[in-house]
Amino acid sequence: MKQALQLRLGQSLIMTPQLQQAIRLLQLSTAELSLEIQEALESNMMLEAVDDEHEDGYGSSKSQDTESLPYAETAASEVEDVAGAAIAQDIPEELPVDSAWDDVYDTSMPQAASGDHAGFEIENQRAAGESLKDHLLWQTNLASISDMDKAIAYAIADALDNDGFLRTSLEELRESLNHDQVELDEVEAVLHWVQRLDPPGVAARSLQECLAIQLSQQDGGSPWVEQARHLVEKHFDFLAERDYVRLARRMKLSQEELQQVVALIQTMNPRPGAHLQDARVEYIVPDVHVRKKAGTWQVELNTEVIPHLRVNPYYASMVRRADNSQDNTSLRTHLQEARWFIKSLQSRSQTLLRVATAIVERQRAFLELGDVAMKPLVLHDIAEVLGMHESTISRVTTRKYLHTPRGIYELKYFFSSHLSTSAGGACSSTAIRAVIKKLIAAENSLKPLSDSKLAAVLWEQGINVARRTVAKYREAMAIPPSNERKRLV
Repeated sequence: MKQALQLRLGQSLIMTPQLQQAIRLLQLSTAELSLEIQEALESNMMLEAVDDEHEDGYGSSKSQDTESLPYAETAASEVEDVAGAAIAQDIPEELPVDSAWDDVYDTSMPQAASGDHAGFEIENQRAAGESLKDHLLWQTNLASISDMDKAIAYAIADALDNDGFLRTSLEELRESLNHDQVELDEVEAVLHWVQRLDPPGVAARSLQECLAIQLSQQDGGSPWVEQARHLVEKHFDFLAERDYVRLARRMKLSQEELQQVVALIQTMNPRPGAHLQDARVEYIVPDVHVRKKAGTWQVELNTEVIPHLRVNPYYASMVRRADNSQDNTSLRTHLQEARWFIKSLQSRSQTLLRVATAIVERQRAFLELGDVAMKPLVLHDIAEVLGMHESTISRVTTRKYLHTPRGIYELKYFFSSHLSTSAGGACSSTAIRAVIKKLIAAENSLKPLSDSKLAAVLWEQGINVARRTVAKYREAMAIPPSNERKRLV
């Protein structure tokens, strides 16, 4: 084996700390970015927020190029300061954030909790409210019961799920306490006491028990209450199966009378704890606005959510070129970090605006007509048009929101797969969902459309979709199957 030295020329991108910062800012949500900016303002003396929008600063209308600010003139001391200019030479005009950095840098961010894929869910600012547990404990503390019973009630409140149901067995509850001093029948007695608290139906162990508890709290003299209680207690399985013929026979009621009983049961709350479980208010703050002006859709950044930043010219003027003292080095470092931070924010805004504009350009029909006009679109389509990497498009569209005349949507909402049509074209899955939802909304409640029938109707409209695909889309929209959508009359 022969060893030798070889020279090799090549170019490669280096993942510098500054570039890591730019990529990280690119994928932050608006709420996270606001916190990041606040931390930067508190830790870096060179950064300052511009109160007046008309002053020069990042995001101001006068000047978007904060790097041209005169940081380094101190006529009074007659000391030439070129440190700012030297630092500016180290900052490129464009940051190379558009790369597949996932293999060298962990770009994953903690995801905010989200609900169903509806396009307008966001976690930005939260106002704390009363939870279901807090509500139950408040009532328990006001009651004149023993300390042991209160402890059992606390354990029951702790064990409730998001909908207010008790999925834990009484034996498990007993074991979670000092079970040597607690009898099982005592736990059950306290459970029945908790079930009489507000909200009605709380701490039930099944939907049947939940409805029975709520009906037991209804005025017995009200019409159909006794029949509703009897139905839930004795014939609940028939109700769940919507077997109204057998139900009417067992209850010895006419179809019209049974309709009244079922209508009363349907006024009960099947999820008594849901409205209290997460009592925090979630605010939607869009990153981008789209408005129609003079017949043209125009995209603009929401400049109100991010403060305007600039480098403080006074502190910048204190940096000396040939001074290697610790204080001057610290000032120079802060100045460079401030300029990089502002440049990273500019890069984020420019990239976000380009991506949002490209999406709006391709989804103009959606803005005009709604979901039924949504066109098929994947990350690759936008990446190819803008000359960017797909991973960059993914970062930019995650937890970034567009305010439209139809509502606020996450940018990722505008991406969807496609299915072929009989005419040889393509239809987006979002549009198909909208058509399915529209068909179900207009169906005869006595004879709801099955998944097979929905697929057949779509085929008649030129959309080639299988029954299992229809079922998948229907379930994704939380729409029950046809047998559960059936109404009595």
